[in-house]
Amino acid sequence: MDRYVFDASAILAIYYNEAGSNRVRDRLSEGESLISAVNVSEVFGKLLDDDIAESDITTTFEGLDLNVVAFDQDHAMAAAHLLSSTKHLGLSIGDRACLSLAQKTDATAVTADRIWKKVADPTIECIR
Repeated sequence: MDRYVFDASAILAIYYNEAGSNRVRDRLSEGESLISAVNVSEVFGKLLDDDIAESDITTTFEGLDLNVVAFDQDHAMAAAHLLSSTKHLGLSIGDRACLSLAQKTDATAVTADRIWKKVADPTIECIR
């Protein structure tokens, strides 16, 4: 079974019906779908900031059937170890949380951020 870890940018593509959202939906239906709790916070924060009702955000999110993975100490340390190798790309803590979870779970990281193509590891799929 394929395993995918979703970045906030990929999930937001669904909410805003952006280019690549169909690829995200395909990946969500193809295998095990994971997301870091850090990325969930990013998604909800962005949508709330855009005045989308929390109930609408929650309903849509629950329909995506994502497994939310806690950002525990091990996960935090794995993300921290990526800082030096991704600093030149300007990746955020959310980006590194997604990448480190993908590495930890031997999954493909799914993102809309093209800059990730410059990261050699793990397997990354850019939806655009």
